[in-house]
Parts: sequence; structure tokens; C-alpha cells
Amino acid sequence: MRADADKIVNKLLPLLGGGRNIESMTCCTTRLRLTLHDEGKADIAEIEKLDHVQGVYVRFGQHQIIFGIGIVNKVYQALEEAIARGTETPEQPTAAEREKLHPFVEITKTVSNIFIPIIPVMVASGLLMGLSGMIKSFRWTVDGSAWIRLLDIFSTSAFIILPIIIGFSAAKQFGSNPYLGAVIGGILTHPDLLNRWMLIDPMPDYLNVFGMPVPLIGYQGTVIPAILSVYLMSKAEKGLRRLVPRSFDLLLIPFVIVIVTGIVSILAIGPLGEWIGRWMTNGVDFIYKHGGVVAGILLGGLYSSIVFTGLHHVFLTVEVGLLADPQVGMNLLLPIWAMANVAQGGAGLAVFVKTRNQKLKNIAIPASITAFLGVVEPVIYGMNLRLRTPFIGASIGGAAGGAYVVSNHVAANSIGLSGIPMIAIAAPLGVPNLLHYLIGFAVSAVFGFLATWIVGFDDVQEE
Repeated sequence: MRADADKIVNKLLPLLGGGRNIESMTCCTTRLRLTLHDEGKADIAEIEKLDHVQGVYVRFGQHQIIFGIGIVNKVYQALEEAIARGTETPEQPTAAEREKLHPFVEITKTVSNIFIPIIPVMVASGLLMGLSGMIKSFRWTVDGSAWIRLLDIFSTSAFIILPIIIGFSAAKQFGSNPYLGAVIGGILTHPDLLNRWMLIDPMPDYLNVFGMPVPLIGYQGTVIPAILSVYLMSKAEKGLRRLVPRSFDLLLIPFVIVIVTGIVSILAIGPLGEWIGRWMTNGVDFIYKHGGVVAGILLGGLYSSIVFTGLHHVFLTVEVGLLADPQVGMNLLLPIWAMANVAQGGAGLAVFVKTRNQKLKNIAIPASITAFLGVVEPVIYGMNLRLRTPFIGASIGGAAGGAYVVSNHVAANSIGLSGIPMIAIAAPLGVPNLLHYLIGFAVSAVFGFLATWIVGFDDVQEE
């Protein structure tokens, strides 16, 4: 597979305009994401013909090349090494290039890029939580078992130190020292700060700072305080590097950054970030409770379009907030996203049944199964979006499934994959919750299949 990745990169790099034309790049589960200096140098038609490429889409100044699970990370690594080996080095973006995106798009893109590298950690923790919850719910072992205690430690660790992980990733995204970013996240989760995840009725200690009482509250399991604090840290670090002589930068810059950013984070950014996160969480909770079926229809029907833009990772901040909120304590959004993903798989099966194009048939089954397993990009980009009407049919299926799970208050006890793997994090909330999730799964798949079958699509002729 690595040899295939090298061959792909050897053909791909010239089609992107060379290494000097690549401003930045990253990858997620299925997509290689590239920002180019000159988009006109990219030959998209030829890139789509490369082996293992399932589609190419350009959104908000970012080229997204769909490879699929198992190959995209190898292509990303091979591309990094090819650029490092070559004489070409990426150019630094000009001010005009940095400002070409709308501010909202730039913010969502930045948050998405922060979360993409840490998604595997959160998925693993979510599945471990689901496994622990299922063992407890179905009494597969005695209460207080050593294995259950170990699973609980393994599954909650990532959420307890989430600000540290986010601090590291955010610092890399902001062009700062990632280890200092991790330290700032560590300040926000220090053991001397109250961990509200572990207490039923938490009462923090207070410090007197300039005559003001400051609660010693920790931010374990939160997202926004870490991102804002590390953003401040990155600005301070870049400013200090322009002022401090190089002979003293190793001594002075980390010292000043930790003190200044730490004080501002504890006194101001932490409470502000928590307020923003609570506002977002309460907003989603309000829409969920008062929007009812309509909210399920809109969110389930539109989620695939959000995936199409690549901005769906932003919702992880809200999902974490829902789990951390003592009044909610559940992930209300993941079941809705699961319905949208499953519906894409149902639409893919309809394409398999109706198409006479053998290449589409070969793509349809594995892509649809992948959607049922929680990874939806292959079926969206490789087939449904390309044929247009199956994407619409899947949106109808997602709306139907979203309406069902919202009306029956289906939830998950963590963050994780959707589709079949989500059974592990739906079951711990009770048999009715799991049963309604499985019914919603069937509703989404069937409606996505039928809508695509009825509407039809323009079949692709054999080449």
C-alpha cells in the first residue's frame, strides 16, 4: 500500500502545480485537504483519474481529494516526504492570500483543522465508554470489577485531559509551540482546580485577586477555553519573538508566556469560554426540546450538506459541551448525524440496484457499507453527490430518520462514530434508547433507498 501511495504522489504532485504551490495540507479519515497558492495550477480532471481517488471538491479555497480509509494517511505521509526531499519548499502565504476567506469560514476551517488530528482519540474514548456502559447495563460482570474500573479509566482519560490535547493541536494550527500549548491546556485542567465531572454538587474554592473572588474551577472536558487561551498564547509568542534577542528567547519567552497566558486564562478566558460553550449548548438543547420533529427534519436533512463543506467537525465543540453540561449529560446530536450518514448508505444501495455501470456497482457496495460503519465521505463523494439526485434522496432519508430519533429522544453517552459502531454508545442509556436508535437506522436507510429509487438518476455510461 505504501508503494501505491508513492506512485500516487509522484503523479499527484505535478498535477497540483508542484510543492511550491502547496500552502498547507492536512488529512482526515478519508480526505486529503490542500490549500494552494494558485488554484489555477491544479488539474482537477486529471487528479480525478488517479488510482484510489474517489472525487475532488474545492470548497472555501481548500482542495479536498477523497481517497478513503486506509490510503489517505499513507498518501499524506508520502506527499510530506516528497516535498521534504525535493528542492521546492512551500511559499509563505501573502497577506492577500491569508485574507481571501470570509471570517466565518476562516474560523470554522480553523476549528475543523484543530479537531481533525484528535478525532481518533475521541472515537476510541467514545467506543470504550460504550463498551463499559454495555457491560454495566447488561451485567456481564460483577459490580466493582477490576476490568470495569480499568475501562472507566481508559475511556474518561481523553476527556479529562481534552484541553491539553486541544492545546497541543491548536498551537500547531496557530503556528506556535505545541508543547507550550499543551502546558496551557494543563493549567486549565490542573488538579488544584475543581473537576466538575467528578462531583455531583461541586463547590469550588476561591482566590482573592485584586479584591475580586476568583473561583478555582477546572475546565476538564471543555473545548473553547483551551482554543481561546492558546490563540492568545500564539499571538504573545510571535510578538515576543520580534522583541526578545535570540540569545534570550529560550529563557524568557516560555517563562513570560506561561505566566501571562495562565493568569489571563484563569481570570478571564476560562470563564468567557465556558460562557460561550454553555450558550451554544443551551441553544442546541432549546432547539432540540422545542423544535421537536422539525428540528430533527432540518438537522438530519441538512447534515450531509455540512459534511460536503467539510465544516461538520465544528459540531464536536457543541457535542462536548452537551456531555459536560450537568443538566444534559448526553450527546443529543450524534444520533441525528448517524441518521444522515445511514441514509447516504441507503441511497448508495439504490444506486447499486439501478445502475448498469459496472464501475458504479463496484463502488456502491463498499461505499454504502462504509457509510453504515460511520464514515460517509466515500459514498457521498464517490457516487451520491456526483449523481446529484441520490444525494437529495439521502437527505430525505436523513430528515426522516432525524425526525424519528428526536421524537423518541434518542441519545448517546459519548462522542464516537455513527452508524453501526454507535450501538456501543447508545446501548448504555437503556434498551428503549437502543431499540429506537435501531428503528431510526432502518427508517433512514429505507427512506434514503426509496427516495433515490423513486426520483432516479442519470446513469453514467460505461467508458
